Amino acid sequence: MNALFIIISSLLALISPLVYARAIFSGNAKPHRTTRLVLLIISLLATLSLFVQKDTVAIYLAGISTLQSILIFILSIQYGMGGWSKVDVFCLMVAIFGIILWQTTKNPSLALYASILADFIGMIPALIKTYNFPKTEVWTFYALDVCAALFSLFAIKSFTVFTVQQFAYPLYITCINFLMVVLIVRDRKIFKR
Repeated sequence: MNALFIIISSLLALISPLVYARAIFSGNAKPHRTTRLVLLIISLLATLSLFVQKDTVAIYLAGISTLQSILIFILSIQYGMGGWSKVDVFCLMVAIFGIILWQTTKNPSLALYASILADFIGMIPALIKTYNFPKTEVWTFYALDVCAALFSLFAIKSFTVFTVQQFAYPLYITCINFLMVVLIVRDRKIFKR
């Protein structure tokens, strides 16, 4: 059954950047450039960390997130918003610190947690942008990633101390993408009474 969950998770994670790319090309989404660069670095870091740990579940979600990050970063260069504000530069420095930490410690577990923290800090510019300009994002992209991460969580065979590392990345992806969905849809008429 967990193989089915991994396949569903992977398919959803593959579909979501196509939805986002379509929204970018139609002018309905404007990704934050610095966030997208940070997320590219961090997703690559997380994928490499999970690969070194020989992870058999979260590696699929992380790997697809890396491919997704490459595509969206490239599109953000021409169609995105943001750039070199103080927050942007700070987030970029945290991502670089995470990479340095991983390379100097050679500890894959520490790298995974550093990547999650750096990913969250890298999301701050996008969270601020989305809070201020919710119409520059599309909720379906983030909702698909929530579902992909949830299916990745379902694929974990048992929840023990030994699976904390497998559990951490998909749980984080679920939470951060859900937060983006909430920020995007919070003012929509369908949610007001």
